[in-house]
Amino acid sequence: MRGEKAFILDEVRRYHKEQQDDRPFVPGVTEIWPSGATLDAEDRVALVEAALEMRIAAGPSSRTFESRFAKRLGLRKAHLTNSGSSANLLAFTALTSHTLGERRLRPGDEVITVAAGFPTTVNPIVQNGLVPVFIDVELGTYNTTAERVAEAIGPRTRAIMIAHALGNPFEVEEIARLAKDHDLFFVEDNCDAVGTTYNGKPTGTFGDLSTVSFYPAHHLTMGEGGCVLTSDLKLARVVESLRDWGRDCWCEPGKNDTCFKRFDYQMGNLPHGYDHKYIFSHVGYNLKATDLQASLGLTQLAKLDEFTAARKRNWQRLRDGLEGVPYLLLPEATKNSDPSWFGFVITVDPDAPFHRSALVDFLESRKIGTRRLFAGNLTRQPAYVDQPHRVVGDLRNSDIITEHTFWVGVFPALTDEMLDYVISSVREFVAANGGPAWTSA
Repeated sequence: MRGEKAFILDEVRRYHKEQQDDRPFVPGVTEIWPSGATLDAEDRVALVEAALEMRIAAGPSSRTFESRFAKRLGLRKAHLTNSGSSANLLAFTALTSHTLGERRLRPGDEVITVAAGFPTTVNPIVQNGLVPVFIDVELGTYNTTAERVAEAIGPRTRAIMIAHALGNPFEVEEIARLAKDHDLFFVEDNCDAVGTTYNGKPTGTFGDLSTVSFYPAHHLTMGEGGCVLTSDLKLARVVESLRDWGRDCWCEPGKNDTCFKRFDYQMGNLPHGYDHKYIFSHVGYNLKATDLQASLGLTQLAKLDEFTAARKRNWQRLRDGLEGVPYLLLPEATKNSDPSWFGFVITVDPDAPFHRSALVDFLESRKIGTRRLFAGNLTRQPAYVDQPHRVVGDLRNSDIITEHTFWVGVFPALTDEMLDYVISSVREFVAANGGPAWTSA
């Protein structure tokens, strides 16, 4: 049987090699995606091996990944989820748990966040009946500042939940200090920034809780998937309960009586001895990942340093190649940071002789994929227009982002040829639409 499995997996490696697209890059014909998964033969083998062993639910690969990923970030606990959005929901909802006593978040409490970002950083605030307090970001870094957060803290402020923008970290150490000084919970959305450091420390390690996404666009992929991380064991226990239907029991799947008192609990208004496997201490969900996903995550995790280096290299090639192009604001790393970039952000000067949409249309016509900086100013999105919220300061830069900002890819599968074509295409468009003439060296 072992020989048959080895034969099958060798055949999978051969199949993977045969499936590789070795066609040369053709400018204007070959798609240049803004994001995507970087998968090799061992990733395919990992998925097939898990399938051969019929590991269709959470199991040993999930537990191994959780342990290795937590260790990688120097944190005590990691809990896999079915998506990064679910990770955000679990992380924030954990702060409303009755187990936190008087410190828990309650409906009507305020949570500081940014206006320019992805909806699922803000949605858990709204879904738990709390009030988002929106602040602006800086152009160039596309992150907010500790100063802006400090100005937004009011008598009802109880928490801060912010995402690092496209791999570029916000002033996370300073904001974590603010949270501690004001006794605020701090959730760090690290979905776009795995591998990034701030003052030499990995992002995702500053908050009470942090979250990660393993969607194909992200630094590591499981196809779908996410993770909640913390070193606070009480919060970790709440996250696990919420993720696993809200149950009070902590037995692994297929295990019984880990606590040695399965039929000896008295909780709620249940009769004494009610089966602990069916006692529910939170209003929870089933948001677990599967071993198929975790198996892929383990092979991806082994390549994180390689992926991070490629993202940095690709971002720098674009930055150097577009330096000096008029009417374009190019991205800048936040001071004291070393980003593992998710994308390369460009803002077209509002006074430029062309609009962002014209440049985007030109790039898309050349098969160069672009994306907006997610939702732009969230307060202008139809889902949030009538939601209770507060704004501190103006959202001028978030509005500029909504109208004038987009990004292109830097993910590891992009080649130097592709990146150089992006550079030459942007330069060609600007030169033809009001910029100074440019010729290649």
